[in-house]
Amino acid sequence: MNYRILVAPLNWGLGHATRCIPVIRALQENGFSPVIASDGIALELLKKEFPGVESIYLPSYQIEYAREGKYFKLKMIWDSPKMIKAIRREKRLIKKIVKERQIDGIISDNRLGVYHKKIPSVFITHQLNVLTGSTSWLSSKVHRKFIRKFDQCWIPDAEGKPNLSGKLGHLKKENIPVKYIGPLSRLQKKELEIVYDLAIILSGPEPQRTLLENKILKEIQNYHGTILFVRGEIENTQNIQKKGNTTIYNFMRSEELETALNQSALVLSRSGYTTIMDLVNLRKKAFFIPTPGQYEQEYLAKRLKKNGMLPYVPQKDFRIQMLSEVENYEGLPEIPVNRFNFEELFEVFRAPQESPEVL
Repeated sequence: MNYRILVAPLNWGLGHATRCIPVIRALQENGFSPVIASDGIALELLKKEFPGVESIYLPSYQIEYAREGKYFKLKMIWDSPKMIKAIRREKRLIKKIVKERQIDGIISDNRLGVYHKKIPSVFITHQLNVLTGSTSWLSSKVHRKFIRKFDQCWIPDAEGKPNLSGKLGHLKKENIPVKYIGPLSRLQKKELEIVYDLAIILSGPEPQRTLLENKILKEIQNYHGTILFVRGEIENTQNIQKKGNTTIYNFMRSEELETALNQSALVLSRSGYTTIMDLVNLRKKAFFIPTPGQYEQEYLAKRLKKNGMLPYVPQKDFRIQMLSEVENYEGLPEIPVNRFNFEELFEVFRAPQESPEVL
């Protein structure tokens, strides 16, 4: 039987979509037929990566950051009615999609409404604890309530130590069906000659992506090495510009990015969890600039710096000269990436299930 599996990443930057790439590849290699479902740049990226795979548009969560980090939580609270409305819409739409598209299983990467009671539904997240400052207890409780609606929860991290997510992905007591599957990355390490002294990789919701881009463009005027700048703008056609010592791409597909990062001596980026997993696999040193006000990225960056692995600085304080600090850090730990047996993981979809025809 050719099982059809719906893969639905959240459109919050590119991280959720890119870490679904190895999952989609593994589904194809194990005889499943993936169906992609998302919105915005996440959907556009996956359509470019898998042009022959069926894709479906889902309602947007309309996530947008505040211009100033101190208003991040307030903006999230303000926008929460839109998010709740989108989750309800996608939940209703999933019932229709499962029936009309004959879906046999679901893999949702942080899309809270993408599950179905009558077919196996899996949730991918590195956040069992969702950090929101003084309200972390509440946001974590609500998030885990949604996770319990799924049959399994896959954590892309190591279960023990060392690990990458810290308290985000590890609970003292677990009462949800968690499987630690090891870090996920679409990128593989290759021994290539260094071409770029610095690779700058941007992504994430607006307006913070553009604010950081503008700041970095000013700073690199004082940098004397060769630079690769990937802006993280998923557009219809790929644009390449050459400005002095800097080569600028609007976006890169996985194979191009894999080659380019292997050819780079140092990476400058946000401290997003998917970026960290990619850097672990590539064995690259990096300098991080967390998204202002995003507690998760700030926690990850602080944790890595405290453990002597990578430096970071708040966005407002970044200066290009700070990149030299990287030499004082040992780099990310060696954790096997994609270590879990996908064939074993996918057994959840092969078990006989009740027909979803009656909704």
